[in-house]
Amino acid sequence: MINLSSAPEVLQSTAQNYAREAIKFDSQGSRGNAIQSYQKAIESLIKLTKLYPNESHTKLYIKHAKRYQERINQLQNNSDNPHQEQSESQSGVVEVVKASYDDVILQEKPNISWDEIVGNDDAKKALRESITFPSMRPDLFPLGWPRGILLYGPPGTGKTLLAAAVASDIDGHFMNVDASTIMSKWLGEAEQNVAKLFKSAKRMMDEEGIVSIVIFIDEVDSLFGKSGGESSSGGEARVRNQFLKEMDSISDKGKNLPLYVIGATNKPWSLDWPFLRRFQKRICVNLPLLDARVEMMEMYTSSLKIDESIRLSDIASSLEGYSGSDIRDICQSVQLKVVSRLFESGSPSEDVQPDRITSEDFYKIMDKRKPSVSPEMLTAYSTWSDNYKAL
Repeated sequence: MINLSSAPEVLQSTAQNYAREAIKFDSQGSRGNAIQSYQKAIESLIKLTKLYPNESHTKLYIKHAKRYQERINQLQNNSDNPHQEQSESQSGVVEVVKASYDDVILQEKPNISWDEIVGNDDAKKALRESITFPSMRPDLFPLGWPRGILLYGPPGTGKTLLAAAVASDIDGHFMNVDASTIMSKWLGEAEQNVAKLFKSAKRMMDEEGIVSIVIFIDEVDSLFGKSGGESSSGGEARVRNQFLKEMDSISDKGKNLPLYVIGATNKPWSLDWPFLRRFQKRICVNLPLLDARVEMMEMYTSSLKIDESIRLSDIASSLEGYSGSDIRDICQSVQLKVVSRLFESGSPSEDVQPDRITSEDFYKIMDKRKPSVSPEMLTAYSTWSDNYKAL
C-alpha cells in the first residue's frame, strides 16, 4: 500500500513551504528571515538529490537550489547597503525567484495502481467513470465526457494520489501545478505560465505522442477562489480569465482531446461559481471508514515491532474522525515514544532494542493527538456536498 507521506513527498513539500516563506520575507524586505528560509529550502532540495539521485525531478531540484543560493548571495552582498534593500522591498523586485514555468509545474509519469490506495472507493469509481472508461472506449460516449474534475474534502485524505492514480490508469502524463505559487503576488509571469501550461500539454500530445495528460491543480481555491469583486488586482483577474479560457478550450466542443484538469481543495465553498461550473464532476474525498482505517493501521505498523496482543481493529475503531495522514502521524509518534524510552533508560547501544509497541502506547498518543479535522468542518463538507456534489 502507498504511504501517503513517503519520504520524497515530505521533502518536496518541505522545500516548497520554505521557498514560499523565503519569497514572502524577501518581498517584505525581511532579509535575515528570507536568507534562513532560502537556506532551509536548499537543504531540503539537496537531501532529495542525495537520497534519490535517480529521481526524475533531480535536475529541477538542483536548478531551484542554485537559484535560491544566487538570491542568498544577492541579499548578503546588499547587506551593507540599506538604501538598496529598501528600494528593492518597495518596488517588490525579487528578480531571481521570479516565477518561471518550470518553477510551478512538476511533470512525471506516475506508476500508481488503484489497489495501492486505501479506501475512497466512491472517488475511485467516479474517476474511472469520468476518465478511464472514456479513454478506453471513446466511441461509447457520443455526448462527450467530463474534462474538469474537482476533488474536495478534508486535508490528508489522498486527493493527490487519486489524481496520480487515474493518470497512471490511462497511461497518461501527470502535470502537477502549484496553484498558490502561480497566484502569489511575489511571483511574476503567472498569466503567461497558465497559457504555456495548456499549450505545452497540447504540444506534447500532438508532437511527442503522449496518449493523454492530467493537469492536477492543488490548492485550487487559491487560484479559483472568490475574487472579492472590485478588490481583485488586474493581474489576478487576467490569470483567472486565462484559466477560464483554457479550460473552455478543452471542453468537449467537437474535440476529443484526452486532456483533463483535476483540481483539489480543502475549501470547496471558497470557489467562485464561474470556476466551479467548469468542474463537471465534483467528488468528495472523505475521511477513511473503519475497513480503510484497519488497512492503514496494518500498513503503517508493518515495519514496526508491535506486541502480539494488539488488536489493530480495536485501535482503528477508536480512530473515527482521523484522516489517513493523522493515522500515519499517530503510528510515527508511537514509534518515537518507544524509541525515546530506550534512550531515556540509558541503553541506546545497537544491541538493545526498544520495547514492543502495546495498545496502551497507541491510546496514550491518541489522548494527545486529536483529529486534524473538526466536527464543524465535517458538517461544512456535508452541507456543501448536499448542494454541489456531482458524481
